[in-house]
Amino acid sequence: MENDTPIEEAVDIGAFARAWESIIAYLTDEAVWISFGLTAIKIILIIVIAGIVVRVVKKVIVNVFKVRARGPVQVSARRENTLLKLLQNVVSYVVYFIAVLAVLSAFEIDVRGLIAGAGIIGLAVGFGAQNLVRDIITGFFIIFEDQFSVGDYVRIGQAEGHVEEIGLRTTKIKSWTGELHIFPNGIITEVTNYSIHNSVAVVDISIAYEEDVEKAEQALREFCDSLEGKYEEILMKPELLGIQTLGASDVVMRIIAETQPMKHWYIARELRREIKQHLDTLGIEIPFPRMVMYSREEAVGEQDGQK
Repeated sequence: MENDTPIEEAVDIGAFARAWESIIAYLTDEAVWISFGLTAIKIILIIVIAGIVVRVVKKVIVNVFKVRARGPVQVSARRENTLLKLLQNVVSYVVYFIAVLAVLSAFEIDVRGLIAGAGIIGLAVGFGAQNLVRDIITGFFIIFEDQFSVGDYVRIGQAEGHVEEIGLRTTKIKSWTGELHIFPNGIITEVTNYSIHNSVAVVDISIAYEEDVEKAEQALREFCDSLEGKYEEILMKPELLGIQTLGASDVVMRIIAETQPMKHWYIARELRREIKQHLDTLGIEIPFPRMVMYSREEAVGEQDGQK
């Protein structure tokens, strides 16, 4: 046994030496480095060409939409922005997918066999990717039915803001305070869209009980007449509906004005400012909370005095 050990060690050393020599020969082979360099150049060219193609095609899509906007068949700007972003996303997905296949081909990987295998694997994965399929189908119907578009102001669940992007799988909503909400399309079951129809600005004005209600109503009607044509956001002359409620210390009157979509908040603020100035000019008081102090001791004293 002791005589076999040096022989085995010699065999191991010889095998290691031959393996090392083959590695050195492979690394110093000029043909190997040429092949490696050509493959690296191919990959770099594929990536660069893919990036250029994506940019060029996106630019072409933008120009096509600009030309189409001047055509006889008009589409709303909301829908154009949505379709523009969607087409740009699809172009990116398709071009980069082809680029990945080209990179695999550069490594001499059989892409056709990979695609054939992907079909079988995709069938198996499809059973576990139902949510993904649902997101894509729901996104398609959102765009097809024009439920909402890029730039619309919507409320989805607890999130409210402008639509930043509608993709094949997700929708992005940016609130006015800057938060970006991302929703998978499949979970969007209820949407409130504020940007499709005209809005209505609602302004409540409080008048003191001591004021002449008829005088106040006449003043507010004159104020509404004076606003005709003053704001381009107001589509119809503001209208005084009358007394809305009788409060604890005030009479509340309501004015409404139909405005362009999403302009009702701005118009309501402007109306409140101008109504305040108009009522101050006429000397009509806008009430403030009042508190009456009642002293039980004084009341008892008054009762004793009456007796």
